[in-house]
Amino acid sequence: MQARTNGIDTHYTVAGSGPWLVLGHSLACDHTMWAPQIAALSPQYRVLAYDTRGHGRSDAPAGPYTLDMLADDLKALLDGLGIAQCHYAGLSMGGMIGQTFALKYPDVLRTLTLADTTSAYPPEGAAMWADRIKTAREKGMAALVEGTLGRWFTAAFRQSHPGEIDRVSKLILGTPVEGYAGCGAAISRIDVTARLREIAAPVLVICGDQDGGTPPAMSHQIQQARSGTELFIIRDASHISNLEKPEAFTHVLADFLARHR
Repeated sequence: MQARTNGIDTHYTVAGSGPWLVLGHSLACDHTMWAPQIAALSPQYRVLAYDTRGHGRSDAPAGPYTLDMLADDLKALLDGLGIAQCHYAGLSMGGMIGQTFALKYPDVLRTLTLADTTSAYPPEGAAMWADRIKTAREKGMAALVEGTLGRWFTAAFRQSHPGEIDRVSKLILGTPVEGYAGCGAAISRIDVTARLREIAAPVLVICGDQDGGTPPAMSHQIQQARSGTELFIIRDASHISNLEKPEAFTHVLADFLARHR
């Protein structure tokens, strides 16, 4: 389905019934990365999964993008669907959008789940993202696939799940360069650690213990910055922990949601 949101066409899907649960995906993926969680949670929740600006079947206008813009895209989608309150879970970029959204629209989220994400990058983060964006613009998304998969999944998973790795590879390749560049520049500037204490909704943080992109130290930083935040570390998982360890990820998320249903 498509909706006109904040000046762009946004693609989304809805499955199930019950309280609204919104899922925000990683950079260079789309809403289909949440397939295991949609299947498991849609019997209890009305699950809205959408393609972020610049990804999937949503529009990919030229940048620059900002996290405020991406949060406004989500707010416009919720308003268009008549969703006044919802649970939200976001992984990586989706978690950064979630933090920005929670601070900008404090009365909307019933809970906030932040998976394999960060509230701020170290000083060298800006240069790292600039290099990746330059590579995408000069060589195309194919030049980023191998390195991205190496950061996203453990070697054991890459070897034992070739079909899943191939599917994710195609998501990376299919990401428009403008979308990758725009969103990459937006998330490179995240710096909300000092404001996390303002988030009133219950917060859960999930992180793979082998996540090299947003390592567990970044999750601990979020937990320490906001009193009452729950933290769960998934063993033997890297950055895309919801796909590498779907059962463990879904169990933790479902338990958290049930306690705040």
